[in-house]
Order: sequence, then structure tokens, then C-alpha cells
Amino acid sequence: MARPKNDDFLRALWREPTSRTPLWLMRQAGRYLPEYCETRKRAGSFLALCKTPSLACEVTLQPLARYDLDAAILFSDILTVPDAMGLGLYFAEGEGPRFERPLREEWAINDLAAPDPWDHLRYVMDAVAEIRRALDNSVPLIGFSGSPFTLACYMVEGGSSEDFRTVKTMLYSRPDLLHKILAVTAEAVTAYLNAQIESGVQAVQIFDTWGGTLSAAAYEEFSLAYTKRVIDGLMKTHEGERIPSIVFTKGGGQWLEKIAATGCDAVGLDWTTDLHEARRRVGARVALQGNLDPMALFAPPEAIAREATRLLDAFGPGGTGHVFNLGHGIHPLTPPESVAALVETVHGYRGPATGRQA
Repeated sequence: MARPKNDDFLRALWREPTSRTPLWLMRQAGRYLPEYCETRKRAGSFLALCKTPSLACEVTLQPLARYDLDAAILFSDILTVPDAMGLGLYFAEGEGPRFERPLREEWAINDLAAPDPWDHLRYVMDAVAEIRRALDNSVPLIGFSGSPFTLACYMVEGGSSEDFRTVKTMLYSRPDLLHKILAVTAEAVTAYLNAQIESGVQAVQIFDTWGGTLSAAAYEEFSLAYTKRVIDGLMKTHEGERIPSIVFTKGGGQWLEKIAATGCDAVGLDWTTDLHEARRRVGARVALQGNLDPMALFAPPEAIAREATRLLDAFGPGGTGHVFNLGHGIHPLTPPESVAALVETVHGYRGPATGRQA
């Protein structure tokens, strides 16, 4: 596997020197771009967009045509895995993702099995291969999955939730059933990410979106332990190149040291975590990714530049291992010109003390 021409993103994850602070955005291929909306309209539905490799490739590349980003991320959805498990994913207008067959009965949980990603999720692997060809090694391609716990939340709740009452009731009253779901889902996520790596992704991110809703004890037992199980099972190299991994737990800033100890290469931070303090806490063990508040992108360009510079200053000069990103996915109403202002600021940054890239 040839190294990308722009490998700053990978070098930052490995805590090696970079030519500039690399930047990509969670959900960078998405609804804030008018060209995405046009492609989505042609696809007919969100699921059709995800399941048509040529269209998934098209929207993956759209933000790179607009902005000087340092990585592409596969266009897909975290819920493709439980869909492949037979739960019947659909998208209800105004309600978001839903499952026809949520996991509520003990027999259904005991029947749960990890799908073969080369069979039930082949469209994702085909999209990865097509995107890699189209990128022509210009920048790295990131693959991803939801964490076992985050996927379990949707699988048990049947969709999005404000309080996660159903899955948390299971956690406290029948932890054996939730552990069964998590074990199978961890197996599925590991196989899925390894198939993405074999298909050509050059880094992977695990989105633990709902881990931060748990108590400290429950987080370790039901989220972190299964995320670590996935990381332990990941391919660390492919075709002679190292494959770095990123773990992003929204609301997980209090557990940085424990996340860093999972064996991942980088920890993603949401906007509630102080970047300077995070660097002090984890030291050189892992790289850090983040962590601009997505709402900052609704401010004028000069305010965006000021906030981005504040974060870059907070990470500090003379170090390696920072990937600039948002603290969560980009909001669909974000003005596209705000992203341009952000990219220009980050790539033009020079450390305040030394006059060079921090």
C-alpha cells in the first residue's frame, strides 16, 4: 500500500513531525453541502446513497473538491452493522433512523449473530475500493464504525433516544443480556473494520457517541471494555503500512487516560474538554483529535479564526500529535464558506512563541 502524497494526518496520529496541523471534519461529506443534497436527491433515499458505491464515492470526494482537507472519510452510516444483523433499518421522515425489530426479547438477543462483512456489507467494501482509486493516494482514507455500546443503544432502543431508558433498564436489571449484545456487536465491529482495512482504508475511527451518557462504572464495564476488545482485534498493519486507530467518546473527557490505555493511537475530544489539559494528562501516549465546537462555524469568519487559533495555541508549540477537528459532527445548516475560513486558519497557523507550525 503506497503512502499518500499528503500524509500529515497519518504522521500526526503516529506523533511524528508534520508540515502543518492536519485537518478533517466529522461528517465533512454531508447535508451542509448543496452538492451533497443534489446527490442525495438522485439517490432517492439516504440508505440508497449509502448502499450505492458510486454515489458513496461521489459524496466522499465532494468536500475535498471544495476544501484543502488532509483526509477523506468513507461516506456511510454507523447503523449499517445492526442493519446487516437483520434488525431492519429504515429512516422515518422527521424521526431519524429506526429499527423494525429492536432487541427487546431474550430469544432474539440469544439468536443475535455477527454478520460476514464481505457478504452483508459488501457494498461498503466496494465503496472503499472505489474511493481509494478515485483519491489516487492524494490523502488518506478513514474508515469507521460505531462502538459496540453506541450501536447497542440504537439496537435496544429501536432508534434515537433522549434518555436511553430502555437500554439502561436492561443494563441495570439484565446486564447479562446487554453483555451478550455487546459481545456479538464487538465481534461484528472488529470484522467490519478489518474488512474496511483490507479494502483500502488507511486509518479507522470508532465513534462512541453515547458512551458519555453512562456512569463512570458503567462506562468502563459496558463501553470501554468492548471498545478495547475491538482495538485488540484490529489489524495493525496492512500491505506494509501501519493502520492507526482513533477512539472518540462524546462526553468522555473525564476518562481520557483510560481511553488512551485501550491501545488506540489517538483520542478524539469533544468541545467540553480543554485541549491543553488533555495534552498534559495523556502526554505522549496518544495523539489528540479535536475539538472546535461545531456551533462556532455559525459565527463570522474572524470569530471562527479566533476560536480555531485559540485551540491551536492551547495544544501548544513544539509538540506533535494534533489532528484538528470539530468536537462532534458538522451541523447540517453550517454555511460552507465557514468551513473555508476554518481550513485557511488551521493551515495558516504558526505557533505564537516560535513563529513556526506548532
